[in-house]
Amino acid sequence: MVKTFSELIAAAQQKDPKKLSVAVAEDIEVLSAVKKAKELNIVEPILVGNREKIEEISREIGFDLKDIEIVDEKDGQLAARKATELVSSGKAHILMKGLIDTSIIMKQVLDKEIGLRTEKIISHVAVFDVDTYHKLLFVTDAAMNISPDLNQKKDIILNAVSLAHSMGIDNPKVAVIAAKEKVSPKMEATIHAKELAEMNKNGEITGCIVDGPFALDNAISRKAAETKGIKSEVAGDADILLMPYIEAGNVLYKSLTYFANSKNAGIILGAKAPIVLTSRADSEETKLYSIVLAVLLSSK
Repeated sequence: MVKTFSELIAAAQQKDPKKLSVAVAEDIEVLSAVKKAKELNIVEPILVGNREKIEEISREIGFDLKDIEIVDEKDGQLAARKATELVSSGKAHILMKGLIDTSIIMKQVLDKEIGLRTEKIISHVAVFDVDTYHKLLFVTDAAMNISPDLNQKKDIILNAVSLAHSMGIDNPKVAVIAAKEKVSPKMEATIHAKELAEMNKNGEITGCIVDGPFALDNAISRKAAETKGIKSEVAGDADILLMPYIEAGNVLYKSLTYFANSKNAGIILGAKAPIVLTSRADSEETKLYSIVLAVLLSSK
């Protein structure tokens, strides 16, 4: 089981390179990450966007565009559409967001004619390498689903489990997070947690171990769990944290990013192909690690 992003990169290098379609590619952080991924031989990029700006930035960062396909499209929305079509038509395996608003690229992803929508829920998973935790930690959903109901949470878990499996984590431990570890009729998150754990025991959620409710400390700290007398395979050893709603997920995501000085990556799951949908504020390193996740998932 991989425990660091360095190990993930090594695992991705054992796979065949994947075609990466980059929507509105004229962004220095995006192109720097794509350059590194190309040098690692894990992707073959197709750059969709303003050719002149792509070439200008590439010269600046020393990115040799020889043998790299560029689809010249100066209009951002059309570039996002063309990049999405490359994936939906099977010419590329992964879609990556460049210098374009998330809402614009997601409109193309959800388009009935050329999009990547499936019957699955579309959800976001972030993966963190934190010095104070003993393995990689998944957080879901911090970006897509605002206040998921019980069945949506079930599907969000399954999306995250699929990613974990692609990373060599065969039976990931899922902690369903709430404000407390006891079920309270006044707190929907605790009720959902208990029901999701029951679904796992009954075989409705497979490929993982689900338990909860957990307060965050009990999910990631064995000492905290032992102090409160919590006995669970998941307590203190969670792989995946299922957050109760988007605000909680987003705050945890940004807290781990900015306070914990962690390495992290993010990916959109549930579509026909993985989608690298990082923030403009994310570093080149985060974008590279997100590409790595997409390569591993598309190699399943």
